[in-house]
Amino acid sequence: MRKYVFAALLAGTVAAPAMAQTGAPFTGLRAEAIAGYDSLESGNDDDDGVDTSDNEGDESINGVAFGVGVGYDFDLGGVVAGVEGEFTESTGKQDFDETIDAPFSSRIETGRDLYIGGRVGFKVAPTTLVYGKAGYTNTAIEGAFEGQDAGDRFEFDSNVDGYRLGAGVEQMLGSNSYAKVEYRYSNYSNLDFSDDFDLDDLDAEDFDTKIDLDRHQVMAAIGFRF
Repeated sequence: MRKYVFAALLAGTVAAPAMAQTGAPFTGLRAEAIAGYDSLESGNDDDDGVDTSDNEGDESINGVAFGVGVGYDFDLGGVVAGVEGEFTESTGKQDFDETIDAPFSSRIETGRDLYIGGRVGFKVAPTTLVYGKAGYTNTAIEGAFEGQDAGDRFEFDSNVDGYRLGAGVEQMLGSNSYAKVEYRYSNYSNLDFSDDFDLDDLDAEDFDTKIDLDRHQVMAAIGFRF
């Protein structure tokens, strides 16, 4: 009898972690690889101060964002709450002299992006989570302006703060792995590169150095929960 009791206790001890993982699949530390579509554009009502009424060019900066993320989630039953952070890079680049009729040429590139925030989700199935997210983001914007006169070239490298909102779906693929897809919107309203160089030398009247930026991303991730 003692042997049977010992065997039952041993089996219960071994099965407990697996049962806990099955019952609460969205709990614990996680790490993931991220990649997806990245688009940055002016959020100002008058765009970036350059008159493009006679042009049909696309002023958005499009590319691919990729990076890594970490997070920690608390499975509270039907609700999951957690904190998360990301580091991503982007291939986004735009030469605006190719798309608009302006008295100068310019190049804008998106660089690294940092994000920290939280998320709250609801389990629509035992292994499927629908969630919303919000937090702080800081991105790097690099570029250059070149006037009509030779030698009138100015470069800037700015970091700009903003906020991010998003929503997504996460699906468990196994006891520890998962995949997710999400849409996120970010806004950066304090970009002002007037301190980086003097625009007076450029023949660009009414050019606004304070730019409000909107960012739209559709991202997918593959992750592992520890």
